[in-house]
Amino acid sequence: MSDLKVRLIAGLAMAAVALGLLWLGGVAFLALGVIICALVLREWCGITGAARSRVAYRIALTLLAASFGLGGSGRWEWALALVVIGGLAMALWGVGLRQRAARWTGLGLVYAAVPGLALVWLRGLPDGFLIVLWLMVAVALTDTFAYFAGRRFGGPKLAPRISPKKTWSGLIGGMAGAALGGWVIGALFGLPLAASGALAGAAAVLAVVAQAGDLAESALKRAFDVKDSGSILPGHGGIMDRVDGLIAAAPVVALAELVGLGIGAIL
Repeated sequence: MSDLKVRLIAGLAMAAVALGLLWLGGVAFLALGVIICALVLREWCGITGAARSRVAYRIALTLLAASFGLGGSGRWEWALALVVIGGLAMALWGVGLRQRAARWTGLGLVYAAVPGLALVWLRGLPDGFLIVLWLMVAVALTDTFAYFAGRRFGGPKLAPRISPKKTWSGLIGGMAGAALGGWVIGALFGLPLAASGALAGAAAVLAVVAQAGDLAESALKRAFDVKDSGSILPGHGGIMDRVDGLIAAAPVVALAELVGLGIGAIL
């Protein structure tokens, strides 16, 4: 219970900061994106052992900061191209020269920066505040309901070789929690019943994506025999441990909005 209390207090504090900066938007939310992505990159390098190469890490940080600068000035295509091409080029260079640190740092740059850019881009849309709020609430409730449903009901394991504690009941609970959050968001903003239902359904689907992101991070940590991505957050571990679902979900939501199949079409 003491651990749960620490997790709850830390979680509420993080939520308050994130919601406040999300409400402000603009430079404030962009700055949050840069900071979170830089911390994710740092933890990724720590997990993979790439942190030993300060040169590769500094190059990646420079590319990350430059990409957000481009995005902040409205050149989102250039921002995305910079981190994807730059990160993959660094990774291929590391493979060719057998520079393990460069290889993993390059991949870490793509992993950290693309979701951050997606979130900041989404916030800049006409309905950006509501879209990102819906996204964050859906992912947060996926984690929370999956945790409690898994502990309460147990049952068959979801992916025992990757994350022994995750269960199918947890996934179902996470989907239910995300759907509830989506419906509440719609109701709070006065949307029609059909629109609120659509937000709930989309959130349930997004919960599966978020859980896949959680499993991907678990697989990475298991491959390198690491328990937590870091210790910066009391009771929660590292930043990656808290945003792994968001890392997977944000690019999916951004892509859906780009092709006209996102919740922006519902609002």
